[in-house]
Amino acid sequence: MTRDRAHDDERLAGAYRRGNEMPEESLRDWTRLIGSFADRPAPAIVEVGAGTGVFCAAAARWLAPSSVVGVDPSAAMLAEAVRHHAHPRVHYVRGAAEALPVRSGTFDLALLSRVIHHLPDRPRAARELARILRPGGAAVVRTTFRERLDALVYDYWPRLRELDRERFPSADDVLGDFTAAGFTVLKVTSFARPVAEDLRTYHARLITRPRSKFGHLTPEEFEDGLHHLAADARRELATGPVPVDERYDLVVVTAP
Repeated sequence: MTRDRAHDDERLAGAYRRGNEMPEESLRDWTRLIGSFADRPAPAIVEVGAGTGVFCAAAARWLAPSSVVGVDPSAAMLAEAVRHHAHPRVHYVRGAAEALPVRSGTFDLALLSRVIHHLPDRPRAARELARILRPGGAAVVRTTFRERLDALVYDYWPRLRELDRERFPSADDVLGDFTAAGFTVLKVTSFARPVAEDLRTYHARLITRPRSKFGHLTPEEFEDGLHHLAADARRELATGPVPVDERYDLVVVTAP
């Protein structure tokens, strides 16, 4: 599913889980928003690019689904998911977005969270989603469009914004891939929630380079950004904590 095998690194998988956690209330709000696009009770849910299973377990907790399947190509990520985000309603399976190991017409809701830019063949992945969703089922893409790279991380590591402009698709790219696969666009919006209670917490999470994109920076670049983030976190101690928000774009489409 990814263009490289970075996420098969056990160190990165563990760092990814710890470094990408979010407050309970934020996770609940995101999960309920995503679940609101299922048009029937007790939906069957699949997450493509499930990673360490945060949203799979959250869906099982808050959406009362009939089942949740988390698909990811990385054995290391899935091991973290089983270890830390197991749930009786959740089943994790190894597989790629372009050849999902599930039956046709099985699911009511599909989620792709922060994964669309990793897919080597987005049109083929869109066709696979059309295959596994029942008619009228919804696919929710949670991402950041190329034209709206506004996360706080770019303030401290500006070269990451340059890199992500090359890696991330535009809104038109994503909409074009899904409409070509027969999907109907239901909604395009964005949503923001806190990912850390303050800069100090945010800094502590990023020390371990919890995202594969940090691997594109030199050690000096990474340490320089971390130094400036630590300085801002110290200054915040005097003024009082401010939650760190992250905004993501959402594309919601319905299957033919």
